[in-house]
Amino acid sequence: MKTLGQRIRELRDGKDLSLRDLAKKIEKSAAFLSDIELGRRYPSDEALSDMARVLGASVEDLRSHDTRPPMKSIKRLTSSDPLYGVAFRRVVDKVIDRKISPEELMKLVERKFPKKKP
Repeated sequence: MKTLGQRIRELRDGKDLSLRDLAKKIEKSAAFLSDIELGRRYPSDEALSDMARVLGASVEDLRSHDTRPPMKSIKRLTSSDPLYGVAFRRVVDKVIDRKISPEELMKLVERKFPKKKP
């Protein structure tokens, strides 16, 4: 799986855009984009949307490559119900104990919670 930065670079290269060209089109600095491509920074929702538009991609496609854990959502859930914290900890412990690969975990989640049809 590609990271967000790798996906952005792949799309940028496919459009034959330099970092400076893309930066100019989304009104950001080339250094900012370089940091995103190298995984040192993550774009705001607005910047991600601008990049998606210029690169001819969907925001959902780009977000699917964001490897950061959803900390805000996890904090919100565990604040509203501490049992979520216990549940998340148990899942992490089982993943570590059983050496479950990311692919296996993704398959398990997709099997248990199939995507809803639009």
